[in-house]
Amino acid sequence: MEKYLPLLQKSPLFAAMVPGQIQSVLHCVGATVREFGAGEYILLAGSPTQAMGLLLSGSALAIQEDLWGERNIMGKIQPPGTFAEPFAATPGAVLNVSIVANAPAKVMFLSIQRILTVCSETCPQHALLIRNLVSVLAKKNLQLNDKITHMSKRRTREKLLSYLSSESLRQGSLEFDIPFDRQQLADYLCIERSAMSAELSRLQKDGLLQTERCHFRLIAPIPGALSR
Repeated sequence: MEKYLPLLQKSPLFAAMVPGQIQSVLHCVGATVREFGAGEYILLAGSPTQAMGLLLSGSALAIQEDLWGERNIMGKIQPPGTFAEPFAATPGAVLNVSIVANAPAKVMFLSIQRILTVCSETCPQHALLIRNLVSVLAKKNLQLNDKITHMSKRRTREKLLSYLSSESLRQGSLEFDIPFDRQQLADYLCIERSAMSAELSRLQKDGLLQTERCHFRLIAPIPGALSR
């Protein structure tokens, strides 16, 4: 586990911990590491889990799929992002999303019950881990609220502008990269890719933005452009 310490120190889950404390906590919560190939399911919707995941390498998507193969991307996970915390912490809960490796990935699994049960030594780093977990869950809730905001918009243009405005604020710049490719962005916003591509072309023509693949630059809006 020692080789993962530089990355784990960047994780909000281990915020304010030194390497020795992280190593102690990993042993305490029974951390294990598994590898997954691109396209492989890390966790499958409809199944229970007693462990939360922390991505060590690669990338993963949290997706909802129906019986006919339509999918809704809930989010993209990059190292050292975490996933499945609420489901693992709720006895009897089953996943309503699948976690799929978007590229070859290494994942660290942590027993949520061992995280929430303070060890007999009542070590300070374990108490800190619990506080950090609460902070991580709060941030996930805010991200879900952002997605609901985007989804509540009625038109493709409004959904795109809501998402891009949010990303601009989050990254503190009018010029930024998004974590999705075009198909993933369409799945995240629940819109047709062809309709989205056409709307992005119109937004560029209207002078609201410039884009190339995953890179965007937002421009001050032209009066009346948002209502078209």
